[in-house]
Amino acid sequence: MYENLLHQEICSVLAKDISSGCLPGAVLFSGPPGTGKLSCALETARILSCTGTEKGLWMCTCQSCLQHKALVNQNVVLAGPRDCTLEIAAAADVLKKTCEAKAPYLKSVRYLFLRSVRKLTMRFNPVLWDGDDKISKIAAITSEIDELMETIDFPHELPDAGVLSRTCVQIQKLCEKLESTFLYDSIPVKQIRNVSSWAHIKSGEGKKTVVIENADRMLESVRNALLKILEEPPEDTVFILTTSRRNAVMPTILSRVRTYQFRERTEEEQLDVVCRIFHNTEYTGTLQGYIETFLSVPPAQVRVCAQNFFREIVLNRLPDVNQVVKECGGFDPRLLLRLFLTGVIDAQKKLMYTAAGAECSALCMDSFRMCWSNVTVYNQSPAAALEELVRTLSKINRLHGMALKAAV
Repeated sequence: MYENLLHQEICSVLAKDISSGCLPGAVLFSGPPGTGKLSCALETARILSCTGTEKGLWMCTCQSCLQHKALVNQNVVLAGPRDCTLEIAAAADVLKKTCEAKAPYLKSVRYLFLRSVRKLTMRFNPVLWDGDDKISKIAAITSEIDELMETIDFPHELPDAGVLSRTCVQIQKLCEKLESTFLYDSIPVKQIRNVSSWAHIKSGEGKKTVVIENADRMLESVRNALLKILEEPPEDTVFILTTSRRNAVMPTILSRVRTYQFRERTEEEQLDVVCRIFHNTEYTGTLQGYIETFLSVPPAQVRVCAQNFFREIVLNRLPDVNQVVKECGGFDPRLLLRLFLTGVIDAQKKLMYTAAGAECSALCMDSFRMCWSNVTVYNQSPAAALEELVRTLSKINRLHGMALKAAV
């Protein structure tokens, strides 16, 4: 079991619990970003539904395992926010290079790309979006993605390198549109209710699995709705929640799940993951750093923009928001906005050194969260959200006697 999960000892604990029949109906995978929590959740779903003679082997060829490996099994529902498009870009890059080189690991790379796309499209399962007024628009995009994916999916032969490259580009553009336009930053309560109804429908074969990523981002109404089903989960359904911030998960939810803690991989282990998964032997750095190399704007440039943005406000000047948006690639994908706001947060950390500064920092943090919500929840443009952030930070600075100067 879990042969495809690298450098995570917790998998042996999971394997033991599954083999002994001790896995509870609700679990929480907790650990830093990039530690394989989602991959482990999807692999757990496959193992629980495996019908092979040696249950859970990665090379199992039972129908259930084949569907799970391709992420097309109907017994899995995946929900929750995630930045998917960079992983898709990284997988597309290695697929195109592998096809051109006719490398022997082409099959595994095909799976990597197919799975990276479906980690996004699975979040738009009609089960989740039933009753949402956006479902017809979403269906139009996912149908187009599925049609393009069919040309490179098994058991078809891959097209030549040129056609494959163009197909990957088309899929990437559609995925970027799907993620940026429709993916909620916090799972809606309606989706939890839909999942609850689906989970209570008896499965034809195998266990059902509900995977909810970034459970710490759920709003109170969503947490309460989830709590109801976790109190009495259906017998043949397993709920797997993931989080990078366990302390932000509601205590009553924590009391109803068993936590499996994922550790931060060492830099050497992360390089091994990049080498074995993405077949890149030249990169040196972290796994997240590798994924971020596929951003349209270098992360270092975004951090510089964030520092300059905050410095202008500190000096009681108005930053050129339109120029900031332009230099940061229009904040598309949204991960660029997250990096930018993280950069601004880092720029004001020195405020924490004094009591007065700590008070200002708390107000600033509220404004950063509001800026992110304005874009991701209320669909405000990045430019408008940053202009509002400028006004808020400038007001905080004035009301506290230009206290933000302590940060520079």
